Amino acid sequence: MSQPPVNRAQPDRWKEDIVRSVDLYNAWFMKFAPTTFREARVRTTKQVEDALKTTANLTNIQPETLAANPGVLPMLRMATCPPLARDRLVGLAGVSKNLVLRMEMGKMPVRLGAEASAADLAKISTIIRRMADPDIFVWLERKSAATAEEIHRAATVVADRLCGAVADPIVRNAQERRQLELIGKWLEARGYRKLAAGDGTKFDAMQPGTYSFRMNVPVKLEGGVKTVNIPIDAIIMPKAAKAKELPLLIEAKSAGDFTNVNKRRKEEAQKMAQLRSTYGKQVRFALFLCGYFDSGYLGYEAAEGIDWVWEHRIDDLSQFGL
Repeated sequence: MSQPPVNRAQPDRWKEDIVRSVDLYNAWFMKFAPTTFREARVRTTKQVEDALKTTANLTNIQPETLAANPGVLPMLRMATCPPLARDRLVGLAGVSKNLVLRMEMGKMPVRLGAEASAADLAKISTIIRRMADPDIFVWLERKSAATAEEIHRAATVVADRLCGAVADPIVRNAQERRQLELIGKWLEARGYRKLAAGDGTKFDAMQPGTYSFRMNVPVKLEGGVKTVNIPIDAIIMPKAAKAKELPLLIEAKSAGDFTNVNKRRKEEAQKMAQLRSTYGKQVRFALFLCGYFDSGYLGYEAAEGIDWVWEHRIDDLSQFGL
């Protein structure tokens, strides 16, 4: 099924759409981002308090403690003065980056021997103890134990640091959830049915009038020997789909500034190339945009044959045969 251009072939409308998209994103950010961030901070504070318990409130940062609880490392990096980035900890402690990355995933490297592991964990322990922030963990320089109030206050500060380090992903994930909810409401108002999570339906075997979120689509890598799955945010099989017709694939994209989107614009083009290489020119792939997407970004995507729907004009989805 050939898809006529919807927005990529109308550059005379891009300027107005960019302004409206930026205004929409800013309005959402001012209203909901602070709440989203606060909720994340509350959850993270509880996680920090739990992590503090495993180290006896930073009084027992021993190699065996880290080996048994590797997932506390992100908290420990934010417990120092100044807070330590991963690479800075790697450099100061003289340990492998793989060790630090695995620990932050809550695991220990499987190929690191017990002796080497203990030696590296001892180095990390030494750095954390030496650099623990005395203004936050006030009990470290006295003999009496920490009070519940002091622990909560310290956990809140560390949680702020952790959330600050990942503020953009927190907001971006909340925005993506909202975008998918909007797509879902638009589809269901027109009689579409959402596939149950984990029902096993493959993307190219969906029934007309159904849709799914975050489904994997297999594509062949260069050479066509190896196949990998790429995640697609929204997959929709039009009601009027004919036999063997592929569904519409949509990526939800939001951005809070113009710089990052132009750094990442090749990602969509690469995904489109992989899909076309595997399924041919009949594959339909579009973007659902909200935020800071300038004419440079739009022109690049249009040149790659990628179309889009603006969130502020969601009814353009109907022009994709939905």
